[in-house]
Amino acid sequence: MSDSDSDTTEFIPREGSRSPARPEEVLPDTLQLIPISGRPFFPVMVQPLVVDKTPWTESLKIVVESAHKLMALSLAAAGDEVVPSPKRVCKMGTVVRIHRVQESSNKLQFIAQGLCRFRIKKWLSKTPPYVVQVEYPEDLTHDGDSGEQRDPQIRAYASSLINVIKELMALNPLYNEELKQYLNHFNPNEPSPLADFAAAITSAETEDLQGILETVPLLPRMEKVLVLISKELEVVRLQAKIAEKTQEQLSDQQREFFLRQQLKVIQKELGISKDDRESDIDKFTARLKSLRVPEHVQTRVDDELEKLQILEPASAEYGVTRNYLDWVTSVPWGVMSKDRLDLQHARTILDRDHEGLDDVKQRIIEFLAVGVYRGEISGSILLLAGPPGVGKTSIGKSIAQALGRKFFRFSLGGMRDEAEIKGHRRTYIGAMPGKLVQALKDVKVYNPVIMLDEVDKIGSSYQGDPASALLEVLDPEQNSEFLDHYLDLRIDLSNVLFICTANHFDTIPMALLDRMETIRLAGYLTTEKLEIARNHLWKRQLKRAGLSAGKLKISDAALKMIIEGYARDAGVRSLDKLLARIVRRSVVELLEDRKKRISITKKSIEENLGAPLFRKQKPRNEIGVVTGLAWTRLGGTTLVVEATRVYNDRRGFKQTGQLGNVMQESAQIAYSLVTANLARLGGEAGYFDKAVVHLHVPEGATPKDGPSAGITMATTLLSLARGHAIKPDIAMTGELTLTGRVLAVGGIKEKVVAAKRAGVSHLILPADNQRDYDELPEYLKAGLSLDFVADYAEVEAICFR
Repeated sequence: MSDSDSDTTEFIPREGSRSPARPEEVLPDTLQLIPISGRPFFPVMVQPLVVDKTPWTESLKIVVESAHKLMALSLAAAGDEVVPSPKRVCKMGTVVRIHRVQESSNKLQFIAQGLCRFRIKKWLSKTPPYVVQVEYPEDLTHDGDSGEQRDPQIRAYASSLINVIKELMALNPLYNEELKQYLNHFNPNEPSPLADFAAAITSAETEDLQGILETVPLLPRMEKVLVLISKELEVVRLQAKIAEKTQEQLSDQQREFFLRQQLKVIQKELGISKDDRESDIDKFTARLKSLRVPEHVQTRVDDELEKLQILEPASAEYGVTRNYLDWVTSVPWGVMSKDRLDLQHARTILDRDHEGLDDVKQRIIEFLAVGVYRGEISGSILLLAGPPGVGKTSIGKSIAQALGRKFFRFSLGGMRDEAEIKGHRRTYIGAMPGKLVQALKDVKVYNPVIMLDEVDKIGSSYQGDPASALLEVLDPEQNSEFLDHYLDLRIDLSNVLFICTANHFDTIPMALLDRMETIRLAGYLTTEKLEIARNHLWKRQLKRAGLSAGKLKISDAALKMIIEGYARDAGVRSLDKLLARIVRRSVVELLEDRKKRISITKKSIEENLGAPLFRKQKPRNEIGVVTGLAWTRLGGTTLVVEATRVYNDRRGFKQTGQLGNVMQESAQIAYSLVTANLARLGGEAGYFDKAVVHLHVPEGATPKDGPSAGITMATTLLSLARGHAIKPDIAMTGELTLTGRVLAVGGIKEKVVAAKRAGVSHLILPADNQRDYDELPEYLKAGLSLDFVADYAEVEAICFR
């Protein structure tokens, strides 16, 4: 603590000191000292203190056995030590007289009566028990109490302090006890104790209070105290104001509550109103009148209504029963929307909302045709699988619109609790039905289209496996008696059309996948993206920005440049974001000149979007370089495989490019096959005996895995060994065995789309995949030449002869 006022303070020996203790008492030069924390102890204070037995037992014992019963209390600064060191103890403190020392467990409790200030002159013992040599300060600015009372400044400050204390007493009665205690020990006309008392009753910071304790001259001390207690008064006034407002609000609420209760009683006596219980029963009964409720549901509702009649509205069980009846009567039992079974209307909706995807539309039309022929569509579960941004969710909405049904969507991504599907049991606090019952309540019909989005991203935890819970929901043989745990009633979901979406099949349990009819969306070609951008995305962005087509235009050449140079993903989501960015930049220009009309051309694309992310590249035609086709979760893509000879002194083979385990095995198989059959395949027989070959798949930061690069890797190694590049404009895919057989692979549609996007016209596919290729729409096959191979010797013949 600071000792800033020491220049106006004189320290005198004990014989001449004044003390609020007995006049004949002589204060000792040496005292036992106990450090205290939190707030300093003032001379006017009388209050109990509690200290640890260890290490202060000996100190208190010495004080109690002394004749004067005096001890020093001084504030210790905060620190990590359990027992404060002398460095942390403030030099100025208060001499106190000890009364009524008591022991309790590991603590010592006593009453401390403040007497006067002291200053540490010297530490006689720097380890507990602390012993210090002290001196006692006296304010020489005023000569005794009479002088202080005659000084007009002192009287003015004393009067101000008394007035503030009076206001505090009026606002907070808790200060009254402290004032009574002060008046029992001191004369109210003594200004020095009055200043200390005023400081002691404030909630000021510790540093400010210690500063007042260290300020011995009366006038500066009173100035500081007046500032602190005035701040305290402002705080108490604000607290009183807040309490008053809170009380007023409570009073208004209580008054309104009592008036409403009286109104209810009056209305009931006059027969024009019912109590809450009767109102709830009437409401639930009225809801059921317009529904075709199954017998087992009606029986349960009747039982619950009987229970509700005998329960008190204020009881917890009443709330649980009421919530249950609210949910049961909110389910649209038997309420069906009429299906619009019109295939031409369905085609119109699908063509209006989606460009391309002719094969997908045809699959949907075939699915709907069966329902049209039967006269109803029920018990069906579709799975739309494809990369992000290809329109899976919007196709689901279009199907609902084509049928004239209500549509409800909820995402399964990250769901870890099976109660989200089947509901919580009523015994749990905050229990609710599952999402399916909530969906029926929201759409208010019993046969909606419900989309289960991101079915491939369901999680599992100790709370259960939601994927397993979906088995009952998505099984046409079981979902007619779906049991929700909250309602504990059988619900018929066989009339619901479920549409699930997924990016891939890897994480979908086989039992769940087996229950769904899969429709794959491979992605869009450049021409399809161009139509989507022109007819849908650009118009939507203009509408969102509030622009007319005449204010902002974009050419087809500019759209094509965006598609090929910035948005090569399988879907159109990134394309939509880029168009939104162009619109935002254009709006800034239009705000600067509202009469301006903007036309986005091919030349202005780079000004709006920066340099293209993709450059148009022709397939590489080099020795040891072959283009393959790969499937990823984001769609199909081309994959370049490179090989080179590193050393000529020993045999070796290494692979790079973040290849997964399966792809590494494919590389080893390709290496073994080519090495063993090199002479038959047209290469020098001993080429690999003294060669370290390095096989690399570019874009090493991207992990790659899968078996379909087998023939690509083998062809790369064969090209290196023969010293000849393969024929230009060829891409291939197929799994390879050690005997040279070419096995079928997946993702043929996605790979064909990727080849056309990259400008490749000659494809080599496994013979077992010819059926998959034949099923592709004609617009995808246009302009392609195909070779279907069953053995690697056929691949060699196509590429090198």
